[in-house]
Amino acid sequence: MYGPEFAADPAATYGKLRAHGNTAPVELAPGVRATLVTGYEAALHVLRSPETFSKDPRRWRDLADGTVAPDSPVVPMMMYRPNALFTDGEEHRRLRGAITDSLARVEPNTLRGYVERSADTLIDLMAPRGRADLLGEYAQVLPLLVFNRLFGCPPDLGERLVEGMSGIFDGVDAEKANELLTVTLLDLIALKRARPGPDMTSWLMAHPAGLTDEEMIHELVVLMGAGTEPQQNLIANSLRLLLSDDRFAGSLGGGSLPVEDALDEVLWTDPPMANYAVHYPKRDVVYEGTLLREGDPVVVSLAAANTDPALTNDQRAGNRAHLAWSAGPHNCPAQSPARLIAAVAVEKLLDRLPDVELAVAVDELEWRPGPFHRALASLPVRFPVAGVAVAAEAREGEAREGVAVRRPVPPVPPASAGAEQPGQPVPPAVRPTGAWARLRAWWRGE
Repeated sequence: MYGPEFAADPAATYGKLRAHGNTAPVELAPGVRATLVTGYEAALHVLRSPETFSKDPRRWRDLADGTVAPDSPVVPMMMYRPNALFTDGEEHRRLRGAITDSLARVEPNTLRGYVERSADTLIDLMAPRGRADLLGEYAQVLPLLVFNRLFGCPPDLGERLVEGMSGIFDGVDAEKANELLTVTLLDLIALKRARPGPDMTSWLMAHPAGLTDEEMIHELVVLMGAGTEPQQNLIANSLRLLLSDDRFAGSLGGGSLPVEDALDEVLWTDPPMANYAVHYPKRDVVYEGTLLREGDPVVVSLAAANTDPALTNDQRAGNRAHLAWSAGPHNCPAQSPARLIAAVAVEKLLDRLPDVELAVAVDELEWRPGPFHRALASLPVRFPVAGVAVAAEAREGEAREGVAVRRPVPPVPPASAGAEQPGQPVPPAVRPTGAWARLRAWWRGE
């Protein structure tokens, strides 16, 4: 499940695996054995049976006995961390409560404003060229700007966090990336203990759950992990669908319905985290004739379960019964904010670039290898510059007429470079090309 063949056509792999039944043996990385759950009902059974299936990776036998090396590229995504994702029972409830209570303090209209301003900033940078990579210059950058703003992260730490998180998801020198991420989060926590602000980091720190510094690190890992890579994939996969599927042709500018429909379609067929929700049987379990051994990883294929041929309802628009957000006690606590970010990002881009189109045939788009995500390598598009100029002039006209317009703002204030500016989005430093390089040049005044 880690090579380019799987990345190019995962549906074909799921089809072959279904010959084994609702579960099948797979290899997540060289030498890393697991069982993949491909059936919808079987997935629900695993996700909703914490008395049988644990989320705690300390039960992973092959890692504990050295069969899986600590430097395996999938270990940082599967290893134990004291956060809500990898704990059970009362400890899970305590850690999840800190997350849900802190997320509840994020006001939707404020979040929408963050997304709109970040989107306008990125579109303004792309607009004069008439061509762009909507993955590297938009979908990849926008969630980072928004989340760094939500977490009150200063520029120097934001750049290092992006580098560490990207390395973990890509599985490229993942052990080093995990170390960078840990050290950087320790710096952020120390900063926020000294100077708390109106941000997620400070709210988590002040929560009655009484999180230790170690727990803070790993709670932030799960939040930032869920809010960056999966979020960018949801945005990019939705844009790909809208720009390539005839069902949406001619209706992109017709309001929010096509965008919401596209999000539903993607969450059913190309969920951004396609295979994850790793569980470990607490004892040997026989499920539908298959032995699931104690301590062997059971990975839920959210994508395969959603497309299970046994599902009889083909109506996906408005149908939220998919498993893209998982299910059971470990379902995603940030579903509403994640969907809002993606919807506003897509709507804003289509509003500002109404004539945007793919620059290559849809079947020429490449997908990044990896067992867990469903992620494009790039999303090249083109658009008439004149159409963008009209949109920009309209916004300027609204401003002159006194209409309250959210203007693009530099991601980092130009004054006091290096000083913390709580609540400001941070441009990332990894792969400093395209929009990221131009963002950096902008806030440096170059």
